[in-house]
Order: sequence, then structure tokens, then C-alpha cells
Amino acid sequence: MQIRELAIPDSYELTPRQFSDDRGLFLEWYRFDVLEQAIGHSLDLRQANLSVSRRGVLRGIHYAAIPGQAKLVTAAAGAVLDFVIDIRVGSPTFGQWDTVLLDSVDRRVIYLSEGLGHAFVALTDDATVTYLVNDVFRPDREFGVNPLDPAIGLELPKEAGEPLLSPKDAEAPTLEEAGRLGILPTWDDARRHYAALASVG
Repeated sequence: MQIRELAIPDSYELTPRQFSDDRGLFLEWYRFDVLEQAIGHSLDLRQANLSVSRRGVLRGIHYAAIPGQAKLVTAAAGAVLDFVIDIRVGSPTFGQWDTVLLDSVDRRVIYLSEGLGHAFVALTDDATVTYLVNDVFRPDREFGVNPLDPAIGLELPKEAGEPLLSPKDAEAPTLEEAGRLGILPTWDDARRHYAALASVG
């Protein structure tokens, strides 16, 4: 498995090695030791999620208060363009983003540390995304930022068509509004939390 850090600190792309023959293929899409070496601490997985989306569905930008949900995301079928957005106030890359194509060809995986924003747009019908997280869903600690906020400027591929959002995502605050509301994580809180995780591991 190859792993590289993305342009947003504390997020990573993992590319598994695939073994195929006339029966099909096999791969490992999560290895605790490989990920631990990259991020500096172990990942205590608590929940697995799965979503199926039609082409053009845009989910996110979602995030949780720190401590919250770190995510390990992959596409089991179809294809999505996955976004990691730095919403940590004070971060050197605040308001910036990076992408990874998740599909059933290269079967890449993206890891997002706690405090980062996450979104994806489905490039195919029946795009099936599954992800492992290190905490259960806690509605009182879950927040969102509007994925169409022009200040963030996510570049959605033309092949996805017109983006289809849930009412909740469409009504989410802009990054600036979320900052004024005081609901964004901070770079300093994130750094302290990551250091605490590393000291335990």
C-alpha cells in the first residue's frame, strides 16, 4: 500500500495494491500499522457507514467538533470526487482543499483527521461510498458548511452535472458565517488533540 499526505495537512491518500486473477481481485484497503505510521497514532474504529448516490449528488461539507470523527473513506462501486477542506481556524491552509478520485478501478482511500471538512460529488449513478470512523454519530457535535460557498470554490467536474444537495447541506452556513458563529474547529485545538492521541499510542 502506498500512502502520501495531501496538500491539506493531516489528510492522506492511500493506494492499495490489487491482486487479480481469473476469479476476480483482492486487496487490503485498511492496514492499521501503515496508517498509524503515517499519522502518528492508532485509529480506534467505532462505526462503519455506507451511502449510495446518484450522479450529481453532492454530500457535505460535513465535520464534527474536536474530538470528533476521523474518517477513512473509499468507493466500493462507481466513482466520486472526494474533497478534504481545511476549516481549522488558524491553519496555514485554512479555506483550502484537495481532492482524491475514489473509484472501483484504482480503489484509493482517503484519510481525514478530526477537524477537517469532508465532501464528495458522485460521478456515476449508484456511487457507493463506505467509510470507517473513530466515533459514533453524535448529532449535537456534527456541523456543516455550504459546499457551494464561493469563498471555498470547490471545483465540481462537469461530468457530474448539476449538483444535487440535501436541504440541510444547501442551508448550511458559509465558511465566514460558521466562523462568526464560533462553530469551526481551530488549528491549535486540532494540534493539541493529535498530540494527545500520539502520546496515548
